[in-house]
Amino acid sequence: MSAYLLLALAIAAEVTATVSLKLSEGFSKVGPSIVVVAGYVIAFVALAYVLKAGVPVSVAYAIWAAAGVALVAAVGIVFFKEPVNLAVLSGLALVIGGVVLIEAGSAH
Repeated sequence: MSAYLLLALAIAAEVTATVSLKLSEGFSKVGPSIVVVAGYVIAFVALAYVLKAGVPVSVAYAIWAAAGVALVAAVGIVFFKEPVNLAVLSGLALVIGGVVLIEAGSAH
């Protein structure tokens, strides 16, 4: 399996776990709580394999973290009706821009 496909799996698992953390209501709901634990385990195991495959830790973690932040924010806005404004959108743009700069810097 390609390292970047594994990274996508890690991101999807982390986003699923984080959203389920909200749905677990402080771990008071069993189903979402199980998804939280399983999601984070899958995310970290997949990320470990990404690093083992040779993707630089700065690049892998930057992509994983930024994609996670952006996707969780999008889920929050769409499904949980969390507020969105220029500051939120600007912050997300800065996070994504930071990943692009890390990726560009690591290519040398």
